[in-house]
Amino acid sequence: MSQKFRQNVLPIIAAFIWGMSFAAQSASTDHVGPFAFNSIRSLIAAAVLFIVIMIVRAIRPKDNTFSFKTAFRSSPKTMLLGAICCGSILFIASNLQQIGIADTTAGKASFITALYVVLVPLLGLALKKTVPINAWIGVGIAVIGLYFLCINSEFTIETGDIFMLLCALAYAFQILIIDHFSLKINALQLSCMQFFVAGILSGIVSILTEDIALMQFEKCILPLLYVGVLSSGVGFTLQIIAQKGSNPTIVTLLMSLESVFGVLAGAIFLNEVMSIREYIGCLLMFAAIVLAQLPQRTKIKP
Repeated sequence: MSQKFRQNVLPIIAAFIWGMSFAAQSASTDHVGPFAFNSIRSLIAAAVLFIVIMIVRAIRPKDNTFSFKTAFRSSPKTMLLGAICCGSILFIASNLQQIGIADTTAGKASFITALYVVLVPLLGLALKKTVPINAWIGVGIAVIGLYFLCINSEFTIETGDIFMLLCALAYAFQILIIDHFSLKINALQLSCMQFFVAGILSGIVSILTEDIALMQFEKCILPLLYVGVLSSGVGFTLQIIAQKGSNPTIVTLLMSLESVFGVLAGAIFLNEVMSIREYIGCLLMFAAIVLAQLPQRTKIKP
């Protein structure tokens, strides 16, 4: 798989999957607590990825790349540290999002979450990462586009909005942490381990703070399966694979298309009519993507 394909195509597929997940997450808030929901979805994702790893190992028995034993034996500190760091920040981000989405509108939630597009390069500067000028301009246009897409009423800060802001910050940290570890650890193994850690942490908090009943999960089994298998298992794995050796700012910009796909899915499957304002937002987003991927001019030495 070429780096160009990983950087340009896989983030769009992940964005499409994530764009569909807002409805599933919102529907579950009336039936199950945020920590219980994220514990089950994360453990489902870990189980799915473990099965995928076993299948890959069966197909390629001589390849030790996908062996957990080999990974822990060759670089135990890196594997454990990556799993703990990525899983912990995913635990924080996903639960902040699930708590916030219950107390704010879908438009605000998608817009505020997408602020990680701006936060990633800002945080990257602290790590001495280079951000091309066209990517900076693209980020600015993307934010304006997301505003046109998602904000249709007066923007006010409420409790849910604060949680979503913290969620955006946490996801920005997660992207940079994954960017660091994805070059050192197998992507599927890292994704599997991070979801296992996030699921365990969410489960512990759920047991301590939430009332859990089997009937609650029966009412939202389909949303749980969607976010567990596709949004978590497939989407976040595509993110890790896409970020390996790629520019995190461009990958992040492409992943922000989840807001666009959320609006388009509503129009296609729920018969929602898009306004002129929303179409302008879509055009701005695509313009930002094209701009961010234009090659930089190199100065010719005399």
